[in-house]
Amino acid sequence: MKLNCGKHTLDLDRPQVMGILNTTPDSFSDGGSYYADGGLNLDLVLRRAQQVLEEGGTIVDIGGESTRPGAAVVSEQQELDRVVPAVEAISQRFDLVISVDTSTPAVIRESAAAGAGLINDVRALTRTGALEAAAATGLPVCVMHMQGEPGTMQASPEYADVVGEVRAYLDARLAACEAAGIPREKVIYDPGFGFGKNDEHNLELLRRLPELAPRDLPLLVGLSRKSMIGRLLDRGVDERLPGSLALAMLSAQRGAHIIRVHDVAATVDVLKLQQLVDRA
Repeated sequence: MKLNCGKHTLDLDRPQVMGILNTTPDSFSDGGSYYADGGLNLDLVLRRAQQVLEEGGTIVDIGGESTRPGAAVVSEQQELDRVVPAVEAISQRFDLVISVDTSTPAVIRESAAAGAGLINDVRALTRTGALEAAAATGLPVCVMHMQGEPGTMQASPEYADVVGEVRAYLDARLAACEAAGIPREKVIYDPGFGFGKNDEHNLELLRRLPELAPRDLPLLVGLSRKSMIGRLLDRGVDERLPGSLALAMLSAQRGAHIIRVHDVAATVDVLKLQQLVDRA
């Protein structure tokens, strides 16, 4: 399976590692990491992009809006200021697919013009104008399932059948994408671990991961450092690497094509070994 991302093509016959780069002051794990003297520091952003590349990642995912529960609302201009300069700087210097983690039509358009190769939207292109903006870029899109909104999604998530409901939602978003002119082969599914799900919901989604996307569409999974790992293993954010690696391998074994992580080098090593064993 191949995915054309602007000037790059990803080979999804093996899992690809997406490195996280949050240009936010308040994300749950790396918030504020790329700020200095009160503002976004592009030297720190470029250092992170170089690290992702050198450690074996093929995608860097830039987000300018924190989606953790209780995060502050971000204006369109704030998000543009956080994301577009980072996209432009990385695009000019590094051979990486740049994914933009956004729900905002203006950010979708401006990021594509600056060199982004993938649109990654936790709201699955449901904001007014987002579908049209994404279609106009010609880029692939990742649509994610979320029950509710970031501020309230973890209050009391409920499902009769979490796998069936998540799959039905993503299938409906695929149909909306196709109706807006985004070809099927440019759509990626993300079940949205931790977005309006409790621990048992997350575990059931992981157990039945192959059921969550059609066989011809890629799956993106993001479980790195999630609070689920903290609760199940009683670990703080900086103690969740072993749990994150275990879930990355389990996701790849169950068919995930893109693994979104904070710890690129360690995840690449784990997936290399998993691929060697599976090939044999």
